Amino acid sequence: MENLRQDLVRNHLLAAMKPGDFARLQPDLVRVRTHLDQTLIVPNEPVLRAYFPETGYASVVAGTDRSRIEVGVIGPEGLIGATPVLLGSDRTPHRTFVQVPGEMLAVDTARLGAAVEASFSLRTCLLRFVQTHLIQIGQTAYGHATLPLQIRLARWILMSHDRVGGDEMPVTHAFLAQTLGSQRSGATLSVQALEARRLITARRGRITVRDRKALEALAASSYGLPEDEYQRLIPPGPDPERGAGI
Repeated sequence: MENLRQDLVRNHLLAAMKPGDFARLQPDLVRVRTHLDQTLIVPNEPVLRAYFPETGYASVVAGTDRSRIEVGVIGPEGLIGATPVLLGSDRTPHRTFVQVPGEMLAVDTARLGAAVEASFSLRTCLLRFVQTHLIQIGQTAYGHATLPLQIRLARWILMSHDRVGGDEMPVTHAFLAQTLGSQRSGATLSVQALEARRLITARRGRITVRDRKALEALAASSYGLPEDEYQRLIPPGPDPERGAGI
């Protein structure tokens, strides 16, 4: 069994916990490597494992395999599978799958639930993440309903950029169309428009960020609300000397 240290974990939520809460979870955390398109949460089936991503990120999608749309993303800032476990359910109608492969720390939901029941501060920490994720989902719904495709694309690129640990991200135009709720041709034209403005470089299966500040200016108020809420509710990790944390 890996002897995980809180000061070395790359998942921000684990790092921000009180040391006692991390110690409560630590024996049950198992490191797993993920692969592209791997399903982590199956719709309408019991959620048996939750995941703290350390690298890479996952997409949360609503709808059917023939017609689905991305409603959220979760990377090293959070916990996959948190919402049903913390809100008293054992399943969700949404699928969660790996968009960018990496490493995650997995925990059985039964163990996670027992730890949450035993610690008010752990429950508070994880529910604060749920709050930020629900705001992200709300902003996504707002964007799909009201914003031009280029702005939605800029927001999505920024969110992906926040989670990949570099300027390059793997993505196909087909997935972008699904993510943005558009036709593939619309996604392609939007990518070409951002590339013409030198905000990104697009190659087959890859987008590279060239000018993040300009992307933020284009995305404007569509980006930043859940990110600011995360910073407010989930500050950097605890001070071991004081035992501080969420």
